[in-house]
Amino acid sequence: MDKASNYLDINRQSWNNRTESHINSAFYNMEQFMKGNSSLNDIELELLGDISGKTILHLQCHFGQDSISLSRMGGTVTGVDLSDKAIDSARQIAMETQSNASFICCDIYDLPQHVDEQFDIVFTSYGTIGWLPDLDRWAYIIATFLKPGGQLVFIEFHPVVWMFDDHFEKIAYRYFNSGPIIESETGTYADKTAAISQEYVMWNHGLSEVFNSLIKHGLVIKQFDEFDYSPYNCFEKTIEIAPKKYRIAHLDDKIPMVYAILAQKK
Repeated sequence: MDKASNYLDINRQSWNNRTESHINSAFYNMEQFMKGNSSLNDIELELLGDISGKTILHLQCHFGQDSISLSRMGGTVTGVDLSDKAIDSARQIAMETQSNASFICCDIYDLPQHVDEQFDIVFTSYGTIGWLPDLDRWAYIIATFLKPGGQLVFIEFHPVVWMFDDHFEKIAYRYFNSGPIIESETGTYADKTAAISQEYVMWNHGLSEVFNSLIKHGLVIKQFDEFDYSPYNCFEKTIEIAPKKYRIAHLDDKIPMVYAILAQKK
């Protein structure tokens, strides 16, 4: 079996391999999180608004920090992730923080086999769709699990960022989806010196692919924003221009780094 068709197993192992390093990293700052700090950023908080009493499906939740942060805001949250190690950790952290967030381990495309309810909000953010080969199926899942009138809150790194090589010195990848990108790394974005290495399979998705997949499945785009910074210091050659606002030093404010979509199911 070729690596592209075996992407689920490769990526599950990749995220299993990263989880412990991420939990122990300064990047995720678990010490402050366990004391009650939120892991959510201003971009998504502004789109979310008051979520008290809302049911929320969090797709690709990793080890649950954002899911638990949403539950602390009054939401009833179900987090989903491919990595069994991450989900095991999420459940443990939820128990230790007395969060009502619940977690499901599965490929999000298989979610209809695990969940039979609809939600007020579907939430997904930062570095998620690049792991998915088919945005049509992704949008179908979102539409399936949203109540009529329910909202998608989606924040993602801008596809322009993924055109560059790791050091942002040259254009190395095509903006548009040209099929699987198979690579390996030592360390991880949350701890570049971590003594781990992993292989992974990803896809680039241009904005038109994102928008058209959502529109096709009955979502109305209510708001679209682009940002010239990242709230995470997860790239090479960054500079912090303000608290939790990072840019590529030599590119300054010249490229978009993040975008956000608020969409509503008809």
